[in-house]
Amino acid sequence: MDDRSHRTAPAPAPAPGVTPRAGVLGTALAAVLAFSLSSGSWQWFSTYLGLTLLAVVLSSTRPPARATDAGSGYARSLAAYTLVIGLCVALALAPAMQRWSWLFPMPGTRRDCPRLGDYARLQAQASLGDLATRDGAALAAAQGEQARHAVADCLSATTTLWLPGYALAAALLAALVVRLLDRGPRRPSQSAEG
Repeated sequence: MDDRSHRTAPAPAPAPGVTPRAGVLGTALAAVLAFSLSSGSWQWFSTYLGLTLLAVVLSSTRPPARATDAGSGYARSLAAYTLVIGLCVALALAPAMQRWSWLFPMPGTRRDCPRLGDYARLQAQASLGDLATRDGAALAAAQGEQARHAVADCLSATTTLWLPGYALAAALLAALVVRLLDRGPRRPSQSAEG
């Protein structure tokens, strides 16, 4: 028996200007912000997370196109899309920026952070007091560990301060690429019309 009254109605079409990419971009942005605001040294897992989120954004969404979005809707879509890409790229680069001076020079900071490491060595020795003279190897290990943590924290703090600049630069570069790709295929059709 065929009862047509119990069939479900088709889902309504999304409202103009509302696209499925908003949910994906919002999720990616939330994950990037949650991880980037965590404290401590930038670890290589953030590179994996940044690349994974970038892959999700690039494979699940299409860049906004001027043909489908009009005026300020296009600008808002482009800004949201490219800012999330910029954050993902910055998150992926953060550990390398912290560790490699050729990628992120920070001349003053790279010179000053080892001084904090030296201070941490002295603090480790002072905290042990008379025990420091009993086991030189243990003291050296404790001093080395304290110095590494102090230098890594110094470099990660400076990296975090500069990270928004790198994210914005990546977003602007992504916006430029999207705009160039959006204009590219239309030129032949415009010249054919004229």
